[in-house]
Amino acid sequence: MDSQVLANKAKKIRLNALQMIQKSGMKATGTAMSTVEILVALYYGELNGGKVLNFDAKKPGWDEQDYLVLSKHSATPVLYAILADLGFFDEGELDHFAQLNSLLQARPYQKISGVSVPALTVANGLSAACGLAMAIKMDRQDNRVYVVADIAELQSGQFWEMAMVATHHNLNNLVLILDDNSFQTDGTTRSVVDLGGIQTKLDAFGWQVFRVNDGNNYDAIFENLVKTYKVNRRPTCLWCHTVSGKGIDFAERKHGYFAAQLSEPELEAIKLNLKTK
Repeated sequence: MDSQVLANKAKKIRLNALQMIQKSGMKATGTAMSTVEILVALYYGELNGGKVLNFDAKKPGWDEQDYLVLSKHSATPVLYAILADLGFFDEGELDHFAQLNSLLQARPYQKISGVSVPALTVANGLSAACGLAMAIKMDRQDNRVYVVADIAELQSGQFWEMAMVATHHNLNNLVLILDDNSFQTDGTTRSVVDLGGIQTKLDAFGWQVFRVNDGNNYDAIFENLVKTYKVNRRPTCLWCHTVSGKGIDFAERKHGYFAAQLSEPELEAIKLNLKTK
């Protein structure tokens, strides 16, 4: 798909995710919206003549599939909207997101078609991804593991423990995508716990880091994703600088919308902008 087709697809995903957030009462507008382009690029994009993320909606759990670990729990509505659009389950399930006895709970789990790894506690996604990538290596398979994480997860010691493990085991089949929208619930990431030189730290831990200055731009994402295929014997990271509230003019880069939901009038106001032909 070209960038314009992907942009139109993102409008549908963004609108469905916002409606899920609004109906469920989940407070995640700004943080969820920054991740839309990253997940759309993975699921709908193409590189080297094939899909970025290899999957088959008719054969979930297929031996040759690649794996997506969503460590960023607040982006769960975006993931569900994509999986429904791709036919992993009926789109009608989106109406019941995060409701009692619903298939689609607030965090992904493996009983949902298209979900391979359940969401664990915050910052545990890289741990699960490392274990999966190690198992694939032991089986001498070519599957890749992508883990999408929030930048605030780097404030956890467990993240850095797994960063060492990934390097020690030469996990070049592991791609970490950091969604850095500069915010977390209590304020800017820098004001809560300043992470300092992220690239310097990951370099020191033996990772190959590719900095994506516009992490909501498909061309920039693909330009850097293709580089990950050329890295040998070490894990790779795409450090994506994204926009909190992306796609909602009045919410972009505003912390007040980061861990919030839109009001009904606000949601109605942006529906026309997100409608696709």
